[in-house]
Amino acid sequence: MFDWKGLLYTVGILNFFLGALDPLEGSILILIGSALITVYKYLRGDRHKKGFLAGCLMIAVGVAYMFYLSTLGGIGPNAKSWVWIIPVAPYPLGWILTAILLYMHANLKWKLRKKD
Repeated sequence: MFDWKGLLYTVGILNFFLGALDPLEGSILILIGSALITVYKYLRGDRHKKGFLAGCLMIAVGVAYMFYLSTLGGIGPNAKSWVWIIPVAPYPLGWILTAILLYMHANLKWKLRKKD
């Protein structure tokens, strides 16, 4: 039987890390990847699922605000003040949270396999 949950997780991981190559242009990939990883963790009943959800929501809020700033002309000397970028902070913080949780999950899996 086809493991579509595993495919969901793999596509999510690929999007999450490929989007990080260019965090501004890849923000949509990062958001989609984070959402797919979060759905996978909820379907599997992972103990860190709320952490993944928090990371996904932080990324979504930061990306949405970043797009809003773009519609206003961006930030910089000829546009808005640099203070306007502070609400974008949840985007990188959510990415870091999700990356740490993925690392913890992979490290735990590796330790469990090593014991066997």
